[in-house]
Formats: sequence, structure tokens, C-alpha cells
Amino acid sequence: MLNIFDQINQWIKDFLIGCITGNLGNMFDEVNTKVGEIANDVGQTPSGWNGGVFSMIQNISETVIIPIAGMILTFVCCYELIQLIIEKNNLHDMDTWIFFKWIFKTAVAVYLVTNTFTIVMAIFDVAQHVIQGSAGVISGNANIDISSVTADLETTLQAMEIPELFGLLIESLLIGLTMKALSVCIFIITYGRMLEIYVVTSLGPIPMATLANRDWGQMGQNYLKSLLALGFQGFLIMVCVGIYAVLVQTISTGQDIHAAIWGCAGYTLLLCFALFKTGGVAKSVFGAH
Repeated sequence: MLNIFDQINQWIKDFLIGCITGNLGNMFDEVNTKVGEIANDVGQTPSGWNGGVFSMIQNISETVIIPIAGMILTFVCCYELIQLIIEKNNLHDMDTWIFFKWIFKTAVAVYLVTNTFTIVMAIFDVAQHVIQGSAGVISGNANIDISSVTADLETTLQAMEIPELFGLLIESLLIGLTMKALSVCIFIITYGRMLEIYVVTSLGPIPMATLANRDWGQMGQNYLKSLLALGFQGFLIMVCVGIYAVLVQTISTGQDIHAAIWGCAGYTLLLCFALFKTGGVAKSVFGAH
């Protein structure tokens, strides 16, 4: 009779251990997959991420926004000319060279407005180069090989009683759900960032038209800072995920399985918080607002 109960007890333990190791293995696999997806998503330029959306935004900008930017540029250039004329003692001391200066500044301003998309793409090409370089380093160190620690993990689990194994199963299921929530957060952040890039890019000619004047030029300067912040936000996302992927490896080497699993949960929540802060940090670094 005792042998039958022992066999039932061992069957239950084996079942729970199989579920636990399966949950942990799937959890690690999802971390590895998500790191690769982030590297691919945030490393895309606006034209490479979705060519159809990019073409639509470019067409809207060139056909609708540039004419408006042209009117703003005309006003700004006239305002700049008036400032140059009255700057020297209210018309009593005026040099003819200021007109050549105004013509040069106007020509540069027209060139910037008509080539806004080229300038924007150049900024994001630089940011993409940095992100791709960081992705190569992070992807090489972030993979967690559960197969290398499964034997030790199963030995540790075999020494546990059924109630403790059942509690550990619940914990692993909970952590698995947090990983799903993390996937949603990453989707929102990466796709939301690209949508923000498209929206900001569509209005590019308007702030670029203000760069010719020092009073109005703050708008254009802040726009360029915002582009840099959006571009390098992807780099900050990669850094956050890379740090997280390295930290969660403690679950494969920790002696206390419960502490390791809950530590992984804490790192997951910390990652979600950090990812949502990357936009604000990038704007703070580049002085955009």
C-alpha cells in the first residue's frame, strides 16, 4: 500500500517538476526572442520600418506642409531683413553687405525647407548605425541557455515536497504572465515611437522654415533636438533590455529558486518602467522639450 502512495507521490512530483521546468524554459525563450525583436524593430529607419506609411507621410509633407512652410519662411525672411536694416542705429548707420548676408541666409533657409526629408533621414541613419552596433553586442550576451542548468534545477526540485513544488508552479505561471505583459509594453513602446517619428517628420518643413531668424529659430532648433531624441531613444531601449537580459541570468545560477524567480519579476517591472522613461531621458539629454 505504501509503495502505491509513493508512486502516486512521485508521479505528482514529476508532473509538477515538468510543468515548472517547462514554464521556466518558455520564459527564458521569450526573453531571448523579445531581445531579438527589439533589436530589429528599433533599428529600423522610418523608410525601412514601413515603406507604405513613410511614402504617405512624405507625400503629405511635400504637398500640404511645404506650401505652408513657404509662407512662414517668407514672413521669417522679411522679419529678418527688417531686423538687419534697423539693427544699425535705426537706419542711420547701414551697410550694403547686410543684403548679401540676408540673401545668403534666405538661400540656406530655402534649401533646408526643400530638403527636410533628406536631413531627417540623415539623422535617423546615424541613430540606426548606433542602434545596430549596440544590438550586436547585446544580442551576443543576452541569450539564456536553460538546457545548461536544467539538470541541476531538476535535482533541486526533486528534493522539494509537493506543496512547495505547487507554490513554485504558481510562481512560474505568474512570472510567465509578467513576460506576456512585458511583450505588450515593448510593442507599445517600439510601435508608439515609430508612429511619433512619422507624425513629427510630417511637420518637419514648418519648424525648419524658422531657422533663418534667431528669434524664431528656437522652434527649428528644438525640432532638430527632438529628432535626435527620437532617434537615440532606440539606443536607450536597447541598453535597458540588454541590462535586463543580463540581470535575469541570475535565475540560472541562484541557489534559492524562489528568490531567483521573484528577482526576475522585479527586473521585469523595472524594465517596463525604464522603457517608458526612455523617451523623457532622451529628450532631457538632447535638451528637447
